[in-house]
Amino acid sequence: MTKITLDATDKKILRFLITNARTPFLEIARECGISGAAIHQRIKKLEDMGVIKGSRLVVSPKILGFDVCAFVYIRLSDITHQSDTIEHLEKIPEIVECHSVTGAYNLLVKLYCADNEHFMQCIENKIYKIPGIAGTETYMSLKESFQREINIASIEE
Repeated sequence: MTKITLDATDKKILRFLITNARTPFLEIARECGISGAAIHQRIKKLEDMGVIKGSRLVVSPKILGFDVCAFVYIRLSDITHQSDTIEHLEKIPEIVECHSVTGAYNLLVKLYCADNEHFMQCIENKIYKIPGIAGTETYMSLKESFQREINIASIEE
């Protein structure tokens, strides 16, 4: 993947959108000293380059009744089937993230469940049913201390 070089205005736009994706474009334009049309063009350019991958609402899983957050490392019996395994994992609605990782395991997934029983059913009836999974190791989250997409300070002016 090619690294993108952004100018100061693009970085300023990103800082606004990362802080609040609902910031009106005209407000961003005023703060950047350019027209609303220019903001639209720049954001479209950032989307086309793959810098902006979309925007979304962030909801609280706990408030919605998902009290268990777990991280499950998955070891595959045959690494050549990793993409097939990922396709199966993507169909499990409790899994919200999947990462290819280094070390003793091949994949790391993050999932939310209503309670421990729901979690066990997910592991036993969904994850372990996927062909080629040789083993797992689970870490339960006791508390999410913070969450963010990217450190805004890392986007220098």
